Amino acid sequence: MKIGFDSEKYLNEQSEAILERASHFGDKLYLEFGGKLICDYHAARVLPGFDPDAKIKLLQRLKDKVDIVICIYAGAIEARKIRADFGVSYDIDTLRTIDDLRDWNLNVRAVVVTRYCDQPAVRIFLKRLEQRGIRVYTHRSIEGYPTDIDTIASAAGYGANAYIETERPIVVVTGPGPSSGKAATCLSQVYHEFQRGVRAGYAKFETFPVWNLSLKHPVNIAYEAATADLGDVNMVDPFHLEARGRTAINYNRDIEIFPVVRRICARIMDADQLYASPTEMGVNRVGFAITDEAVVRHAAAQEIIRRYFRSLRDHASGHGDKAAAERVKLLMDELGVTELDRRVVAPAREAAKAAESQPGKGSENVFCGAALELEDGTIITGKNSPLLHAASSCILNAIKHLAGLPDGLHLLSPEVIDSVSKLKRDVLHNKQISLTLVETLTALSVSVPSNPAASLAMEMLSKLQNCEMHISHLPPPGDEAGLRRLGINLTSEPVFTSRNIFIE
Repeated sequence: MKIGFDSEKYLNEQSEAILERASHFGDKLYLEFGGKLICDYHAARVLPGFDPDAKIKLLQRLKDKVDIVICIYAGAIEARKIRADFGVSYDIDTLRTIDDLRDWNLNVRAVVVTRYCDQPAVRIFLKRLEQRGIRVYTHRSIEGYPTDIDTIASAAGYGANAYIETERPIVVVTGPGPSSGKAATCLSQVYHEFQRGVRAGYAKFETFPVWNLSLKHPVNIAYEAATADLGDVNMVDPFHLEARGRTAINYNRDIEIFPVVRRICARIMDADQLYASPTEMGVNRVGFAITDEAVVRHAAAQEIIRRYFRSLRDHASGHGDKAAAERVKLLMDELGVTELDRRVVAPAREAAKAAESQPGKGSENVFCGAALELEDGTIITGKNSPLLHAASSCILNAIKHLAGLPDGLHLLSPEVIDSVSKLKRDVLHNKQISLTLVETLTALSVSVPSNPAASLAMEMLSKLQNCEMHISHLPPPGDEAGLRRLGINLTSEPVFTSRNIFIE
């Protein structure tokens, strides 16, 4: 992978910027952490060289000065909202984040459920956290928020929220996904601090859009594609242009809400703490660590195509609307790229056609193809059969290629495949008996002791990380989970593999 971003430079500049901002406020800084705190794969894809765990490493550098608070919107828990990149709900992602932070020797000070209204599912979540020793708080909706400033900045507004006890000078407020209530929690805390005689401030740390790149830079367009379901639109920050005479890029929600945020801040902070623009409110140094503009532009364009396929898939599965896909398509047109600019798309479609000519037919009743691009640019394909899913055959073909093994060599013996198929059919009573990727990898690992070729091929699996893959159909859970664990960037056509509505 060609590198276009210096992650170490970014960490140095970002940590210095946060410490400088904290010193401006004196006693305490509430720092809203937007985007993904851990495993920021979007940033890693559009900025090749960006460390997906850059934010967590940043917190490690500042850990003696930082408390961490996680916000989650009660409605997201109730609706079982899913984080697409991990395939888990927001409440489960919160638990995962707490565990991951502990693995990095960082402890979560508290979890706050925002806009709480006694939902049964939320009460279960709160009890689960309390039983594991996690401090929990609930904040209810404020009547008239965000326009009724008199109520918001009063004892009936922020004052009615529970005050979150913290100890360190920088409080990082993060959450699983947008609209989790991070900004409101920060400002509520600032209100309480001033009531206690503590001089506190607020700032935002978001990676995208990048304020010092152009409005139509592919990296910023990729952000629009990633948030197409939210309707985010990048804009020139008019407040910054007027106050500083310089062009800076922000997005519509921050720009639209800024006058309200400024009015709230004017009620609860000192005058010298007020920002002139939403851009000034941020502490983002990512644009200063780009080292190869061409590499970054290409990577961002590829991400926009991925997002297009993702939006088509969400629409087909009922998790998104058609308007989001249409919006991403307009962004692709604006940038001058098409589906076929993703190199694995055409080979996957061709592999699906090739499956039609093979004897027999997959149990899925649909001819499926998959294509994987290796690090050196080689394209490996696979197709479904009565024995294997297309993703399974593609991965097996790829690791055989990497291991220098002949194409005709069977990594899985017919006896092993037949044994797993019988288990699925006769014991588990599955309708589809061909092996998913997870089942295939398990069968491969079982074959290692008796098959030296399988052992050699297994060693190649780690080389598939960050490779690109496209499938001619919507992947079932057993394929998607395996590809995610391998670290493969997957896209797929919005085509179902079966007439069955329930897919195991």
